Amino acid sequence: MKVGIAKESAPGERRVALVPETVPRLVQAGLEVLVEEGAGVAAWFPDAAYTDAGATTATTDDLYATADVILTVTRPDEAAAARLRSGQTVIGMLAPLIEPRASSALAERGVTVISLDGLPRTLSRAQGMDALTSQANVAGYKAALVAAEAYGRFFPLLITAAGTARPAKLLVLGTGVAGLQAIGTARRLGAQVSGYDVRPASRGEVESLGASFIELTSALSAAGEGGYARELTPEERDAQQAELAGHIARQDVIITTAQVPGRRPPLLVTEAAVAAMAPGSVIVDMGSSPLGGNVAGSVPGDTVVTANGVSIIGAQNLAASVPTAASNAYSRNISALLLQLVAASDSGGGALKIDTTDEIQAGVVVAHGGEVVHPAVAKLLAADAEGDANVGLAGH
Repeated sequence: MKVGIAKESAPGERRVALVPETVPRLVQAGLEVLVEEGAGVAAWFPDAAYTDAGATTATTDDLYATADVILTVTRPDEAAAARLRSGQTVIGMLAPLIEPRASSALAERGVTVISLDGLPRTLSRAQGMDALTSQANVAGYKAALVAAEAYGRFFPLLITAAGTARPAKLLVLGTGVAGLQAIGTARRLGAQVSGYDVRPASRGEVESLGASFIELTSALSAAGEGGYARELTPEERDAQQAELAGHIARQDVIITTAQVPGRRPPLLVTEAAVAAMAPGSVIVDMGSSPLGGNVAGSVPGDTVVTANGVSIIGAQNLAASVPTAASNAYSRNISALLLQLVAASDSGGGALKIDTTDEIQAGVVVAHGGEVVHPAVAKLLAADAEGDANVGLAGH
């Protein structure tokens, strides 16, 4: 079976799905590895490193024409999707809950779609495949560095001949993987760090890193399934925002990380809360996306400076800005999943065996056999179809 490593085409994307270090593992499993020319260059992996590891470089046309499986980081763009053919498999972080129609279009063409986004994160045997966690780790680290660079003062306490500089007060809202890494990094930079999360179990994790945990009098539990926080009700959200506003106003730096898979991120920092912050304060919104963000006024991929001098950074795709580390981690994740699928095959390394009764495959296999098989994605498509039908009826 031939496995192709595609060159990423999304703007600003510098990661690569497989690094040279991982190639021998696939070769030993009986797979032939093809690498699109220049696929790893942006992450500092030259073509020669892949050929030395046992892979073969290929042109874009040859890669898509001959590979049985295409490995990618992000969803293929229109040009790449048009090259995919019936019987091929594409594996990556394809965001099917955000763009379900892209998966449907590939399914109609007979392409098997496998997305690491849906991996059951609480399943112990899936931990080595957990790309969301590995990439969130990288992004949380970079978020603290982005904040430090944008902040016009020192992060640590400094006592010098020129005077004393107090430490920056930094608050992380949302203390999952990304938030905890941001806390740890900011602490190492010397900031005075605190954290908040709606999941009560997070308190011990925050305090174990030397940060303080913010207690709200309107405390509630929003622990959800699969390691995520659930979406708050409007009443819960209003109470949370009102109480958080007072804490936010006293901070120099805010880093927000809260996301709900496939839905608009929760608004944690309101316009009024931003207006109460001091000039020179910095907010890094890791939840910023086309669906919205955690911070009022944030713009994905851009920095907005408010009238009162607060910088709001729409930190979209931070992992791509640390491409070598992010690619190394992602390569281990995607190869672990691929080898699990190969190991499940009756023909050894000759083919993949799709079995959606398996817990891992039930989460990651989006489309197979010409149809969308992932229940959550199928539900979104059905809702879209119903909405289109209602629009059509209204037009008549």
